[in-house]
Amino acid sequence: MEQEKTTLQDVVIRFSGDSGDGMQLTGTLFSETSALAGNAISTFPDYPAEIRAPQGTIAGVSGFQVHFGTAGVNNPGDACDVLVAMNPAALKANRRFVKPNATIIVDADTLTADNLAKAEFKTDNPVEELGLTGYNVALVRITTMTREALAGVELDNKSRLKCKNMFALGICLYITGKSSDHASQYIDHKFGSKNPSVAEANRLAIDAGYNYAANNHLFHCSYAVEPAGLTKGHYRTINGNVATSWGFIAAAERCSRPLFCGSYPITPATVILEELAKHKSLGVKTVQAEDEIAGICTAIGASYAGSLAVTTTSGPGLSLKSEALGLAVMAELPLVVVDVQRGGPSTGLPTKTEQSDLMQALHGRNGECPVPVIAASSPSDCFDYAFEAARIAVEHMTPVVLLTDGFIANSSEAWRIPSMADMPTITAPEPAECDGDFKPYARDERYVRRWAEAGRKGCQHRIGGLEKNALTGNISYDPANHATMVATRAAKVAAVADDIPAQSIFGDATGEVLVVGWGGTRGHLQSAVEQMRSKGHSVSLCHLNYLNPLPKGTEQCLTGFRHVVVCELNEGQLAAHLRSSFPHLHFEQYNKVEGQPFTVSELIDTLNKYFD
Repeated sequence: MEQEKTTLQDVVIRFSGDSGDGMQLTGTLFSETSALAGNAISTFPDYPAEIRAPQGTIAGVSGFQVHFGTAGVNNPGDACDVLVAMNPAALKANRRFVKPNATIIVDADTLTADNLAKAEFKTDNPVEELGLTGYNVALVRITTMTREALAGVELDNKSRLKCKNMFALGICLYITGKSSDHASQYIDHKFGSKNPSVAEANRLAIDAGYNYAANNHLFHCSYAVEPAGLTKGHYRTINGNVATSWGFIAAAERCSRPLFCGSYPITPATVILEELAKHKSLGVKTVQAEDEIAGICTAIGASYAGSLAVTTTSGPGLSLKSEALGLAVMAELPLVVVDVQRGGPSTGLPTKTEQSDLMQALHGRNGECPVPVIAASSPSDCFDYAFEAARIAVEHMTPVVLLTDGFIANSSEAWRIPSMADMPTITAPEPAECDGDFKPYARDERYVRRWAEAGRKGCQHRIGGLEKNALTGNISYDPANHATMVATRAAKVAAVADDIPAQSIFGDATGEVLVVGWGGTRGHLQSAVEQMRSKGHSVSLCHLNYLNPLPKGTEQCLTGFRHVVVCELNEGQLAAHLRSSFPHLHFEQYNKVEGQPFTVSELIDTLNKYFD
């Protein structure tokens, strides 16, 4: 049978298997290959919730979805054109993500009675049981053919079988018309000098899968996607956690301050600390503290000493940091607290995404304790908002909470590397002079005090968590002074609104439905709005990145529509914030709390109800 070549604007591939099958690496190599081919990409690593789920069970399935296309790729896609299932559990767990007429590649060697039972199949025919008879199902003996292809390599049988993910990668590279060069180069770089036999085995497995697909009529459909029309420049794939790290490094350079990160490891934020620890050559100092409280306290100390200081965490850790964050507010020291949100409460769902820390970020401290809160919307703009959080913290002498989430932290996309020369300078409010009569809490017109690091001669001053005199910083219990300081700290945060972009709308400024979202949901929301608009519906999007203070123009954006629908991955925290800020306006809600991002289709189904 002659292979049918289908040219598409975009294609979605989902790699899935047991947590030890190497699906994350396979997906990463495929996404990097797609980016090098000039495609726009968006990825979604879907980790199992259990660290050591029983092998072959649905609870242990690990997935990696890659959406690549010519243009308009701003989310990982709802469903896949190609599903790779390395065992029956992966097939069953991902059946719901498969498009009609999709290609499904299954390792036939794993369809044993024992594996089918672990995956809770009731029959010995999973294809029929799952209703896949109308799909292009390719039962490929991946395990057997990998073993045969590597028979001449000096490795034990267990090590050979670890290469079967590369066999599957080779198949997918062929049916999407992509070169295997990048994957082979990666293997050489990772294993070539340390373990040549492992490098050889993985390269041979890629070639074997590629050649098998080229010579086998099971794959009668291949997918062609033209390169995206990207702006010229140097690109790389980047995930949100790495982008966040690099944003802080760039900010430290542009404010001429050393970067310090004091953190305690917590999923899914740990990679930020790990990435920053790699860059000692750029003057980055990192401390893996004994707990969350120690992490933020070391950062506060570093800020007092003159560093650009950050601390990273996820929801439970943000709770633990709250008292020390209040200390930073009282001391008025620059600090960025990154909260990579995950499902909660308590320890919750560490590998799953959610937007349920907004109220904690806004109000989760004792006393009147306002801080600016901003949120990143995509893996690549984690770089921009990390830089922006650092800028606000330094220039306004305040702690800032930067919210990302597990989805954008682990997802990746093609990112155009900026020139440092194009990044704005961050100007720290240093004292004009230190003459021995330094007033640490004297302020400029934005209510910003001076930043005199410890040890600067003539700028000795008191600092701490007790309320202080409005000029000298000396301890004060005067009621009127306390009221003044509370109002001043609030006014300083409110003044940040003068230093951030005004709120804008994607689409028309007035109409029938305005979708409102924040943070990492932007890709799915924008895709849904674009599709609705292409069908003639009056739908626009107001997506918020600055949450406290709200940008200027926010109220005007919300007033020109018959329905204002707030969509978020929680039970309505932004909606509550907006109702508090604009009590005269009416807001409707669409909420999802399943540990998964929105799908475009469910958003469209929701929005269509307003036009029935």
